[in-house]
Amino acid sequence: MARLAQTAGLTDVQQEIISTVRDFVDKEIIPVATELEHRDEYPQQIVDGLKELGLFGLMIPEEYGGLGESLLTYALCVEEIARGWMSVSGIINTHFIVAYMLKQHGTQEQKDYFLPKMALGEIRGAFSMSEPGLGSDVSAITSKAVKDGDEYVLTGQKMWLTNGGTSSLVAVLVKSDEGHPEGTAPHKSMTTFLVEKEPGFGEVRPGLTIPGKIDKMGYKGVDTTELIMDGLRVPANRVLGGVTGRGFYQMMDGVEVGRVNVAARGCGVAQRAFELGVSYAQQRHTFGKPIAQHQAIQFKLAEMATKVEAAHAMMVNAARKKDSGERNDLEAGMAKYLASEYCKEVVEDAFRIHGGYGFSKEYEIERLYREAPMLLIGEGTAEIQKMIIGRRLLEEYRLQG
Repeated sequence: MARLAQTAGLTDVQQEIISTVRDFVDKEIIPVATELEHRDEYPQQIVDGLKELGLFGLMIPEEYGGLGESLLTYALCVEEIARGWMSVSGIINTHFIVAYMLKQHGTQEQKDYFLPKMALGEIRGAFSMSEPGLGSDVSAITSKAVKDGDEYVLTGQKMWLTNGGTSSLVAVLVKSDEGHPEGTAPHKSMTTFLVEKEPGFGEVRPGLTIPGKIDKMGYKGVDTTELIMDGLRVPANRVLGGVTGRGFYQMMDGVEVGRVNVAARGCGVAQRAFELGVSYAQQRHTFGKPIAQHQAIQFKLAEMATKVEAAHAMMVNAARKKDSGERNDLEAGMAKYLASEYCKEVVEDAFRIHGGYGFSKEYEIERLYREAPMLLIGEGTAEIQKMIIGRRLLEEYRLQG
């Protein structure tokens, strides 16, 4: 096993799970990832393999048919999967955010109905906050839900749904004025709805349309879509937790898990970039010797490895903090910010080590070079993370008196 990104204090079960995932990545993902990515092809065979491994139920409690593992175990598995192909880690990320939100905030009926099917991968989750005109400004959401008897009627347009087409359950955040008088703070008048749908594109249920995939620079294979609601009727028992007005807090709880996930993805992509760079540097010869023997390349490898280690350590710390039941928005924000920035830098250094060949689609580093930028904006930009970090630091270090 590689020297970098080791995690102390893991149980035998955790080590076995991570080793199994790493073997799967080496045998089933890395050999086909670049070809599938260039074709923008959904990796169905890989997803089927993840189902067989039980990864769709990794964090779902055993009582619902899952493995009942920790966020740390999940994050370390995501790190391994992203090392093979970041898009595959995206396929399970939104699924787990929805499963986590159900576990933490769902009614007993919602847990009993959804979680066993999610553990098996029979129901696949996606979640939706963003809209075309708001980006990270969640308080500016305009999509809304209006109460009509025992149902709610949802209207509006959502954006940037990972797994928007392949999912069968979407947690959708909208405004709901019912029970919240005019003037209520925006974040206190939002509700999360559990919207069931058929996988696919077009009108996937009455009042709900998933247009075709958004064409992206990278992060291909996984489908990213819009979601259009036009008179979508959802029964009241599909309000997450059974009470309106709690959606913002539920989503933010889920996003903390998502930020640890994005940090883990950054760690995985950076690890793979380092592996490719250090390998190529020992094979490529210039001026009569491998370029790895040139001091300039050794300096670059040293910086890359140090960044991989630092990002991994912060990601592990954020996951353990969340697992302890403590508030971890500071740690998750720091981990996501550092891991995504370092990932971009390590990938670029590996790209430079490859020289002109890094620009060729025949080499894996070309794919990583297009994938890394997504981590800079996914689950909140670097600027959003800095705002979160700065506010939390001022809370912790507030002057007395």
